[in-house]
Amino acid sequence: MEAPAIVVGAALGIRPPPRPLRRSSRVVVDRLASCCSRYSLAVAAPLRRPALAPARSYHTCRCLSSWLVWAFDPLIGAYVAREGRGDGRSKPHREGSNSVRLSVKANNDQETYLTDEQRKEIDIWELFSEAQRNILYLNKQRLVAMEELKKLQDENESLLQDIEVLETEMKGISTETAESSIFCELLLRIDTMAVSGMVGMAEASDLRKKVFDNRYMISSIFCDTHHMQDTELLSELRLFLRKPVEKPLHVVHICSEMDPIASCGSLATYVTGLSSALKRKGNLVEVILPKYAGINEDGIHCLRKAEADYESYFGGHWHKNRIWTGISSGVSLTLIEPVKLSYFDRDMIRGYPDDFERFSYFARASLDYIVKSGKQPDVLHVHNWETSIVGPLFWDLFAHQGLGNTRIVLTCQDLNSQCLEDPNKLELCGLDPQILHRPDRLQDNSKTSLVNVLKGGIVYSNKVLLMSSTHPRAVVIQGLGHGLEATLTTHKDKVLVASQWLDGEHWDPSKDIYLPHRYSANHIEGKSFCRKALKRRLGFHIDSSIVVGCVYDGYSNIDDLREAVHVALDGGAQVVLMECKGPAMSSTVQALKELKGDRVMFIETYDEALEHLIFAGSDIFMCSSFHDPSLQIAIRAIKYGSAPVQINFPSNGSRQTEWHDNPSTALSQYIISTYGGMSLPQALDDINKTPSQWDWRIKNGMSKVLSWDAECYDLHWEAYSAVRKL
Repeated sequence: MEAPAIVVGAALGIRPPPRPLRRSSRVVVDRLASCCSRYSLAVAAPLRRPALAPARSYHTCRCLSSWLVWAFDPLIGAYVAREGRGDGRSKPHREGSNSVRLSVKANNDQETYLTDEQRKEIDIWELFSEAQRNILYLNKQRLVAMEELKKLQDENESLLQDIEVLETEMKGISTETAESSIFCELLLRIDTMAVSGMVGMAEASDLRKKVFDNRYMISSIFCDTHHMQDTELLSELRLFLRKPVEKPLHVVHICSEMDPIASCGSLATYVTGLSSALKRKGNLVEVILPKYAGINEDGIHCLRKAEADYESYFGGHWHKNRIWTGISSGVSLTLIEPVKLSYFDRDMIRGYPDDFERFSYFARASLDYIVKSGKQPDVLHVHNWETSIVGPLFWDLFAHQGLGNTRIVLTCQDLNSQCLEDPNKLELCGLDPQILHRPDRLQDNSKTSLVNVLKGGIVYSNKVLLMSSTHPRAVVIQGLGHGLEATLTTHKDKVLVASQWLDGEHWDPSKDIYLPHRYSANHIEGKSFCRKALKRRLGFHIDSSIVVGCVYDGYSNIDDLREAVHVALDGGAQVVLMECKGPAMSSTVQALKELKGDRVMFIETYDEALEHLIFAGSDIFMCSSFHDPSLQIAIRAIKYGSAPVQINFPSNGSRQTEWHDNPSTALSQYIISTYGGMSLPQALDDINKTPSQWDWRIKNGMSKVLSWDAECYDLHWEAYSAVRKL
């Protein structure tokens, strides 16, 4: 008896385009028989069993049809199951003209054959495969569309947030107007307190005078008066009345770098951060820089060339200089450009054989400009060896030219960079070598035939600030092997040790203009948004994988960096590494090419916006060390909710980092105690095994005040106040 046909293909509503290559019907039957035989359904094998009754045969074949379809696509299988489990007594299902009928007949020849008008044209297995491929393709397209929709929703949310900020700013007022508003509001609130009887007439008069005398810095002291009750505000005003507030300072920085105008080291961020903090506190701050050929003019607002030139002395002649003025980071900026000499018309800031001539010319030109412009600053703040020569020039030639009340402060970022020169070169800027080439002045402690420019800055400054975040003062003075131990010991009473902090206006995730979603320790949800945005930007798979970031500063051994990347990848993390400003990364990328894959990305070109997103989107941040100048990266990581981890892996596999008993600042104490002993494998393990403890540590770090307005500002103000009293 003939078994009913198995219906597949077009009867299910699937009609893919015919394939160009077809197999023979016999091959199809053989493959189907082989498949069926695994489930004890003897289709193509010799049939030595009783013929099946029509109803049972039909039901069995329909089960086989359902199994075949379920094996290839659940959606098609569901359709067959819904359509085809008919009653045993029902008639065979009637197919359309495009269906494929598979009949199995047991006869004397035991022949298996196909009966259909397209039996030589259509391969049912290829039809199923084609249908499955189409469905998978549609599913992939649906996932891509959903991902794009999610991306658009995220971008829309980010844009809405930016619009809110812009609307707030448009509804708001300028900084100057805001400061004036706070000043006026305080005076009016004092009036209402006097009318209500909260304060007497005499106390109200004293409060008004105190506020008026300190009107230039009042906005930094009372920044949220609008939401204060009268009793709370009165308490703050009384504390303010009793607290001695010193007169604002006029500080002029003479330096070779300032971020983002001209930068090639840690000095640039230091000058910008300190200047901005001083300005926010109500002080008058100016910066004088050389006008380099490659200066970033986009970082300068209202840049203009002065109409008149001025002359400065150098090498026995007077040379004309152009003056450019502008504003950067809210700080007044003056750029000096020699008219004929090409000292600063070069690609690099420093690194040339005539660097002493270049920067001694600039130092002398800066002092000539200050005198001819009639400025009388309280403090001239000079930096590193490049402008250390200002000290000898000032006291030997300029102090009597209307600058009798001005004092000199020197900051040194690196004691190992000192500039040793022939004493006769001092004559170029007008100094007397015979007076200065002495052991107690500029003569180098080791190479006595030369003068040491940095030593001259230390000797001729009223205060010396040495930048060290992890070394205490005694170690900096005597234990770093820089050759200036004797000089620093002699002048130890004027030596202070400070560490760099963050520019709170530029590096703060709660107001970072480069982030798609801003966040803080109290509202941490935005960090997850930034992590997803970073993964999309880099082409990483968006899952729960940990992100390990690194902004390579050139201070780490390449083998340590390679091993750290291996450790992160072995721990299941996704790794992104980008160069910092400068050429440090070019050789690094070449050395790490073998590590490329779908979970690691190397960014060969510095991108400021991407740098901010990397800090925000990373869970762990690899740092060369916790010593200067690399410590800045660790501080930024902490502020953006990422754990800083050193990548110095000794050859024996142990983690040996020596810390001094008394770090120089509270910030360095916190970093060392919290992250000093943490290895990269330990950090990866802690995130996975103790997430609640990890989250607490991250939020605790973010909540700390890491900007210049905290400990570091107080130390610099102490130095300025001390020299003003001399």
